[in-house]
This record gives sequence, structure tokens and C-alpha cells, in this order.
Amino acid sequence: MIKKPITIQIADGLEARPTALLVQVASQYDSRIYVEIGDKKVNAKSIMGMMTLGLSAGESVVVSAEGNDEADAIENIEKYLSSNSRQE
Repeated sequence: MIKKPITIQIADGLEARPTALLVQVASQYDSRIYVEIGDKKVNAKSIMGMMTLGLSAGESVVVSAEGNDEADAIENIEKYLSSNSRQE
């Protein structure tokens, strides 16, 4: 299992479209992937779960992945969350 703290740098935070894109990124992997903030932990492949977090730009989360492709999953999720461009 890999756990990594990541600061969200997406300009508008994780509103509906950026959250959907994050779920798409996470869903490409076989690993179990979770996003944690405070005492909340949700499945990164669940659009409804991710929307409940209401994450904003500048917030830090812990992303964890466990499975045969966990390293690639963490790397690409970090790349996505660290992109500071506006998501169209």
C-alpha cells in the first residue's frame, strides 16, 4: 500500500467536472484507491463519494492505493491533482 499527501492545485478545486475527471483517472487502475481528508475516507472511483468531500484548491488530502498498479495510480492522480490549469 502506498499513501501520499497531495495538495490540490486545480484552480477551481474539485467541483463537478474536475471530480468526474479524477474518478475517470482513478478508475483506470485495478488498485483500491481512497482519498482522505480529516476523518473522511472515500473511494476515489465513486463520483458520489468524491463529491461529498467538497475539496477546494489549496487543501491537502492523503491518497492511498493498494494493488498491482498502485505506484502508477498514485503518480497519475498526483499529476492530475497538482495541475494548476483550469479544467475545461
